[in-house]
Amino acid sequence: MQVEPPGGLDTEPDDHGLGRSRGGLTTKLHLAVEQGQKPMSIVITAGQRGDSPQFEPVLKKIRVRRPGPGRPRTRPDRVRADKTPHAAIGSSGPCGRG
Repeated sequence: MQVEPPGGLDTEPDDHGLGRSRGGLTTKLHLAVEQGQKPMSIVITAGQRGDSPQFEPVLKKIRVRRPGPGRPRTRPDRVRADKTPHAAIGSSGPCGRG
């Protein structure tokens, strides 16, 4: 009979990007990059976390500086993803433009 819970007594806090997937400790990097592959935002999660739920947090962290004064842009003109992000965010689209 196992006395301690699976994974041991110490569990990783939710805000840490370390988790278990396929038997080992893993981390996932969820990125938004521009066409030249420069990172625009990054979200780090534990390895067992799903990809689709991280789509919105990654988009919300995008900030593009404007030339001159003004608030940074936060809505991309287009979004391209390697998974099906529309399933996780509903019919309003990735930018909430209806």
